Amino acid sequence: MVVSKGKNPTAQETFLQMAQAAGLRGRLLVTVGVLILVRLGIYLPLPGVDRLRFTEIVRNNAVVNFLDIFSGGGLSLLGIFALGILPFINASIIMQLMTSALPTLENLQKNEGEAGRRKISQYTRYVAFVWGVIQSWGLGVWVQNSGVLSEASSNWITIGDGRVIFSSFIFQTTVALAAGSMFVMWAGELITEKGVGNGASLLIFISIVANLPASLGDTIALAQKDSSRVGGVILLLVIFLVMIVGIVFVQEGTRRIPIISARRQVGRKLYREQASYLPLRLNQGGVMPIIFASSVLILPAYLSQSINNEVFVAIASWMSPSGAGHIPVYMVLILGFSFFYSSLVLNPVELSQNLKKMGSSIPTVRPGKATSDYISGVLNRLTLLGSVFLCAIAIIPSALEKATGVSTFSGIGATSLLILVGVAIETSKQIQTYVISQRYEGMVKQ
Repeated sequence: MVVSKGKNPTAQETFLQMAQAAGLRGRLLVTVGVLILVRLGIYLPLPGVDRLRFTEIVRNNAVVNFLDIFSGGGLSLLGIFALGILPFINASIIMQLMTSALPTLENLQKNEGEAGRRKISQYTRYVAFVWGVIQSWGLGVWVQNSGVLSEASSNWITIGDGRVIFSSFIFQTTVALAAGSMFVMWAGELITEKGVGNGASLLIFISIVANLPASLGDTIALAQKDSSRVGGVILLLVIFLVMIVGIVFVQEGTRRIPIISARRQVGRKLYREQASYLPLRLNQGGVMPIIFASSVLILPAYLSQSINNEVFVAIASWMSPSGAGHIPVYMVLILGFSFFYSSLVLNPVELSQNLKKMGSSIPTVRPGKATSDYISGVLNRLTLLGSVFLCAIAIIPSALEKATGVSTFSGIGATSLLILVGVAIETSKQIQTYVISQRYEGMVKQ
């Protein structure tokens, strides 16, 4: 996308225009209404479970704490929406990997236009449903064998070690949780189409915000209980503020490549278009690489709790936050997903072709392959720099926890912080874009 240099409206002007835009008010109401509905759904309990006993069991469970990011505490509460948007996130990862591996899907995405993208979205929903059923069954098996049922389930089917793999409770749980995850997925798509912002991202955003008071309260209580931890808490707060500033800088950072536009002649005069540039973001993938990496990293631990297998247990222990493989695997996944997602967001070959069609070029760079190679080189360097920053942000909370002994901020760690800042920036930009388009529509009608 080529951007012309111009003056951006101030935050106050954007707010006033937003208040005056009737269409935007409707979209905001849809967004807020759907988010409230989803939040209420996590408090609808699964029948037959002693929730107090379950809460005690999962209080310090790393898998549950991570999955609660995507459900806003729904998993620890064991509500109907316990899985939240997670099946859709996992399905998106699977489909994006398959799109790059299968020529048929790649052709759908690149050459079939909007119809092809709708088809891929439909396939993503199917995968999300299947994955949601699998996760719901796994969660049902785990709850069944955790000894937290308030009443015995009938029609048990057990395996060699005595664990229950099917019962009426597991069946009901699978149906309820799978249906809940499909409803949350539909709610996210409704926000994307009829509301403001990306629905899936906003659902995760509101889930994190819902957990902030509890995390802050635990941290304050720890400082009051043990005065020796006060210094650690203050240091933690300062570093988190610095991290927020750094995240904003990286999320907003762009490399502007100047663009020369062809002159056009009107009569005897030559006119040159307004100076423009090609903005390449420092972090093309936004928050998605770290979300994908975290989802993959937690998968062995999730499987080890549902399937009592020595291999899964060993892998989960090695990749756990206290394990030796956690940081290196996390960093490799972030680097890999950063480059992978960057290739999906921006195609240098297509970009160079579009510039050539527009009669534009990069100074000192020949049109065609030389332009695509130049853009690809710049993009790779930016992606490497951005992914290294993401890796640093991801491992800082673990280092802080070991240095200060304060672990109650794990609920708003690297993943949560990146999502909060990234989604806030992207949503505000979309609102600003919508306000500007409304203003131009009003000018045309006049």
